Amino acid sequence: MASRSSSILLAAAALAALVSVGSCLSALSFKTGPGCSATKLVLIPSIAISEVEVKEKGADDFSGLKEGPAGTWTLEGKAALKGPFSIRFAAKSGGYRVVDDAIPASFKSGSVYKTSLQV
Repeated sequence: MASRSSSILLAAAALAALVSVGSCLSALSFKTGPGCSATKLVLIPSIAISEVEVKEKGADDFSGLKEGPAGTWTLEGKAALKGPFSIRFAAKSGGYRVVDDAIPASFKSGSVYKTSLQV
């Protein structure tokens, strides 16, 4: 009997661990940082990421952002930027991700834009 109750307790502990790990996931979000303007996009992701690129509406390719202090990423254009913006990035934990239309055309400094991507 002791082995049966031990097995049940072990199974319950494993299930609890899986549930707690799953509940740690949250939606990736991007905050637009100070200094955003029609020609400048500043992003602050909610997780550590690298190699951040954005694709403007109607563009064929992604444009790289410059990494700044405190986890900020900046794109400066000579002309007005055209949203919505899709974001492609490399997660620090590995792998590339793309989030389509993550930042709307009418972005404003200090706004938070949540994505459906769970991290």
